[in-house]
Amino acid sequence: MISNALKALNANKLKTTLIYLSIIFSITSIFLISSISNGIIGMYSNMLKSDGDIIVTQAKISDTFFSNVDIELLKKIDKLSGVNESSAIIVGASPVESLPIVAVYGVTQNRYKNYKLIQGSYPVESGALVGKTIFNQLKNKNKIEIANKSFKISGVFESSIGFENGGVVLNIKDAGEIFNKSASMLMVNTKLQNNIDSIKEQISKLSSKIEVKTTENFVDNYNQFKIIQTSSNTISFIAFCMGLLSIVSIMSITINQRKDEFGIKRALGIPMRRIIMQIVSESFILGVFSFISSFFISHVILYFIKNVPHLQGYVNGEISSNLALLIFVTSILMSILGSIIPALNAAKTDPIILIQGNRL
Repeated sequence: MISNALKALNANKLKTTLIYLSIIFSITSIFLISSISNGIIGMYSNMLKSDGDIIVTQAKISDTFFSNVDIELLKKIDKLSGVNESSAIIVGASPVESLPIVAVYGVTQNRYKNYKLIQGSYPVESGALVGKTIFNQLKNKNKIEIANKSFKISGVFESSIGFENGGVVLNIKDAGEIFNKSASMLMVNTKLQNNIDSIKEQISKLSSKIEVKTTENFVDNYNQFKIIQTSSNTISFIAFCMGLLSIVSIMSITINQRKDEFGIKRALGIPMRRIIMQIVSESFILGVFSFISSFFISHVILYFIKNVPHLQGYVNGEISSNLALLIFVTSILMSILGSIIPALNAAKTDPIILIQGNRL
C-alpha cells in the first residue's frame, strides 16, 4: 500500500508539490501563531513565578498595568507567620530613544537579585538597570530618558525572559513618580511547608482594596492570557480551514485526472475501500513529510524572530512537545480530511463512466 502510494505521488509531481506546499504553509502558520502566543504567555508567567507563591493586586482590575496597590502593605505582610519575603513591582512602558515602546519595571531593592548583572552595579535613586537587548541598541550608553526624566545607567543585566531582557529596571520610588502609583503588584514568598491558603486569608484581611491569589491561580486566570490564547486558536483554525480547502481543491483535480486508473481498478474487482485507502495513504504520507518540514521551518523562523533587534526579545516562540504532538495530529487530520471527500466521490462512481472519461 505504501509503495503504491509513493509511486502515485511520484507520477503526479506537480499536484503532489502543490498539496505539499499548501500543507506546509498552513501547518507553519499554526506552528508560528501557537508557539509565539505560548512564548509570550510563558515569558510573563515565568517572570511572575520567579517572585513568589502569592500575588497581590488591586481588586476588580482587568490588567496589572492598571493595578495600584499600597506598597506600605509590605511591612504588614512581612510580619505574618509563614511569610519568608515580600517584594513589590511596578509594570509600565515608555518610549526610549528611537524605540517606540520599552517595558519599564520599578522594583524594591530585594528583587534586584533576580537580574543577573553582566556590567556595572544595581541602581540607587535616579539610576537605571538596562537589559542587554536594549543596551545594545542605545546610542547613549550612559543615560536613558524615560518620561522626560533622565536616569544614569548604573548597570546592564541579562535575562532568559525576553520581556525583562528587553526592559529597563528602576528603583520603585522613581517608577512610582513616573507612573503615578505605589505598586502594580506585591509578590509574597512563603516558607516551606506552610499553608498558603491560610496566608492568603491573612493578607486579604489587611485591606478591602486588594485581591490575593496564588501565583499559579493568577497565571491560569489572567485575562490577557485568555485573550492571547483565544486569538491564537481562532487564527490557527482559519489557517487550518484554508489549508483544508486547498487540499480538497487540488485533490479533486488530481483524482479527476486519474479517473481512468480508478475505473480500471473498479472494473478489475478491486474493492472501493482499497481505492479510498490508497488515496488516504498518499495524503497521510504528504501530511507526515509536511509536518517534518514545517517543524524545522518554524524553528528557523522563530530563531530569526527571537534575534531581530527591533523586536527587543519580546517575541519569543516556544514549541513544546505537547504543541508539536497536537500540530502533528492536525497535519494528518488536515491531509486525510482533504482527500477523503474526493476519494469517496471517485470510489463510488460507476467504473464504466470513469473509463469513458465522463465527469466525476
